[in-house]
Amino acid sequence: MIGLLVGTLVGLTGLGGGVLLLPILIFGLGVPPIIAVGSDASFNLLTKIGAGILHWRHGNVNWRLISALTLGSVPGALGGFLLLARLRSAYGSGVNDILRTFIGVLLVCVPVLLLAQEPLEKYISRWKQPGPRSYRGISAIGISAIGLFSGLLVGMTSLGAGSIIMMLLLLFTTYSPTMLVGTDIFHAVILAGFTSLLYLRLGTVDPALVFALLIGSVPGSLIGVQLSTVVPKLWLKRTLCFLLLATGASMLAV
Repeated sequence: MIGLLVGTLVGLTGLGGGVLLLPILIFGLGVPPIIAVGSDASFNLLTKIGAGILHWRHGNVNWRLISALTLGSVPGALGGFLLLARLRSAYGSGVNDILRTFIGVLLVCVPVLLLAQEPLEKYISRWKQPGPRSYRGISAIGISAIGLFSGLLVGMTSLGAGSIIMMLLLLFTTYSPTMLVGTDIFHAVILAGFTSLLYLRLGTVDPALVFALLIGSVPGSLIGVQLSTVVPKLWLKRTLCFLLLATGASMLAV
């Protein structure tokens, strides 16, 4: 049922499944944060493979962006994972409290940035350079830096593979939204696949949980797409952002 709910909300609002699922796993199901992070990463991988292939076939994947992002995101994810593994080794089950705080901070920051995305885009667009291949004056190193930052977050929390990278690309590049969506999803498959292998090695993926979530999320996403034509998704997205903000604040208050 949780998979069905998350799938429907993703189809309705376009928000990333990870940012919606992770707090539900921790608060709703009482899953330990370190298990929730690993299972969430595997869930994100499996739900994005089909969409990534479709975007690739339709020519919506920019390999120049993929290369630059991956050059930063894979080492970033490895660094985040190694830090998480070190914390687990040093603090044992206490790592769950550390993760809960870190995830709480992200759940406060991400909704705030999503809510401010439109005015930020209008402000930054004044300085964007024209042309389909412009990076708005920043080099491939700048795009790799976005990947590095996002990969670090994904390596520690499984959050960031979709929502954060997509938002930063919209702000700092002049590619069409369709191209950015396809590129972001395909890159998320690469990043989530890499981190999922790391989490499997660490033993923090619950296969039964991932499978149960997938059973519900597939029909849920189809339902959400159908409902998106009749439900005011802008206000729903804003409501979800405020709920995520409140959830993050409550995690920090515990």
